[in-house]
Amino acid sequence: MSNDRMTVVPEFLGELDAGVFENKIAAALNTTALGVLNNGTKGKVVLTFDFERMGNSVEEKRVKIKHRLQYITPTPRGKASEEDTTETPMWVNRGGKLTILQEDQGQLFGIKGETDGKLKAAQ
Repeated sequence: MSNDRMTVVPEFLGELDAGVFENKIAAALNTTALGVLNNGTKGKVVLTFDFERMGNSVEEKRVKIKHRLQYITPTPRGKASEEDTTETPMWVNRGGKLTILQEDQGQLFGIKGETDGKLKAAQ
């Protein structure tokens, strides 16, 4: 598979939950690292992605991604854990590349601003 068809992971993570999920990951990493440093026991951060096709047709080419962040932070008296789950719809483009916007949605207007002639009249 060519590299231009691969999902760009930093962009993918940045688009989940409109960028909020990326901030949650950063906060979980910071909290867990500090807990491990201050308390001397192990911590854990887990990311889980569940994919589900949107709609009943294959033509729609969209999936709903349920992304879950779980982390366990050591504390002086044991451990603290938190879980956060949100969903983001994404397009599945050629080669399986995941993007928030469809890559090949076609050209609506020509260079002079006229329609390209492929648009159908509204009924």
